[in-house]
Amino acid sequence: MKTPTSLEDLIESLRCLPGVGPRSAQRMAYHLLQRDHAGARRLADSLGYALEHIRRCDKCNNFTEEMVCELCRSPRRDPALLCVVEMPADLLMMEQAHCYKGMYFVLMGRLSPLDGVGPREIHLDRLLKRARDGLVQEIVLATNFTVEGEATAHYIGELLHDKGLKVTRIARGLPVGGELEHVDSGTLAQAVLERRDI
Repeated sequence: MKTPTSLEDLIESLRCLPGVGPRSAQRMAYHLLQRDHAGARRLADSLGYALEHIRRCDKCNNFTEEMVCELCRSPRRDPALLCVVEMPADLLMMEQAHCYKGMYFVLMGRLSPLDGVGPREIHLDRLLKRARDGLVQEIVLATNFTVEGEATAHYIGELLHDKGLKVTRIARGLPVGGELEHVDSGTLAQAVLERRDI
């Protein structure tokens, strides 16, 4: 028996989601069609609305429905600090930690030449313009501690340092509540290298 073309299209469309293979996509499609028509309609409507109305903030490059997002308009934020993160999820984690009160710039990725992601794809021209707006005094690099994240931080750090800007990098180390015997050697070595006075 041949699968209807519209069902094949739905399954193939669901495969665009990260971590969703052919079987997962098929299960999702069948679930939506068999058991959750209201959920399927809500999903379709939400996706349509988001594609029509969500854009990038002119200042921080994060997703928003307005020209400048609520966070960038907030008078409670310190405009002298600019934290550079890879993805919107990283910004949310920083906010949930309640440890930072400055502004942000979201790269929407990280340098990865093998995947065809260069400086243009992560909006470094916009970051440079933002960092040189006359308000920013320090740029805090908070990219991930992966090979690509480190390369991105290094590249941005050199670029901004050459423009005479103060650039810092978030520290690495042991997790809160962690025990030395359960920490990998790379993390432990980095924690020792980045030790500070008490």
